Amino acid sequence: QVQLVESGGGLVQPGGSLRLSCAASGSIFSIRTMGWYRQAPGKERELVATITSGGTTNYADSVKGRFTVSRDNAKNTVYLQMNSLKTEDTAVYYCNADVRVTANLNNRYWGQGTQVTVSS
Repeated sequence: QVQLVESGGGLVQPGGSLRLSCAASGSIFSIRTMGWYRQAPGKERELVATITSGGTTNYADSVKGRFTVSRDNAKNTVYLQMNSLKTEDTAVYYCNADVRVTANLNNRYWGQGTQVTVSS
């Protein structure tokens, strides 16, 4: 079993910054892609940013230039630095990891979600 524990959400004013963290623990052989998704009220969950074990990143157009995803492979942790936050960034942010649990088995795991609210 693998657990993803997120931290760092909260309330911030427009233009402010937050940093989210997500640590994976449990039966981990290796982790391929890690990333962040978000879901606003009444909307579907959408990709925010992903990063491979080699450091290749991918961002939603709406966050390019404002958000930065990074990871510490030794700690099985992924981060999301969010700058210049907008009210439309308000959502529950979910961590995701594509985990190789054995040499021949991959599973995808989700964190419990952390609320980010951007409001004046």
